[in-house]
Amino acid sequence: MDILLVILGFVLMLTGILGSFLPVLPGTPISWVGLLLLHLTSVIPMDWLFLGITLGIAILVIALDYIIPVIGTKKFGGSKAGMIGTTVGLVVALLFPILGLFGIIIWPFIGALVGELINRTDHKTALKSAFGSFLGFLTGTFIKFVVATVYLGLFISIVWENKGMLFPFFN
Repeated sequence: MDILLVILGFVLMLTGILGSFLPVLPGTPISWVGLLLLHLTSVIPMDWLFLGITLGIAILVIALDYIIPVIGTKKFGGSKAGMIGTTVGLVVALLFPILGLFGIIIWPFIGALVGELINRTDHKTALKSAFGSFLGFLTGTFIKFVVATVYLGLFISIVWENKGMLFPFFN
């Protein structure tokens, strides 16, 4: 049962990293559940302080994921249409990965620009606010990715420290 929990926890860790880029998956909470599953094994002692701190960070990241793009958009004079355009652009990049990694950068920007152009007539203001919306999106994505990656590192280090007890064939 412990090995199953470790494997499932690792799958959740990888899903959490993927979720830092996909708007439909809450990346950091999924990664946190992976840490929780690891602590539910009979070998790893339950560390409530560790789990509480990492849960608090996951909740904070969820809140920041909504706040940062709004701040970026507002700071550069953008609107909700720009933020919606950024999300649509990201979905296009994920559904049609023609441009690869470059596509995940360019399509959200194009989406924000189109959203702002639909909402505004001034091209200069639309470009500026699209940049703000896109910058907020990138910042939120980066924070989610860093936290999910740190959680994966913590997961791996805990498993590595206890590998002899989790996987007796390593002894």
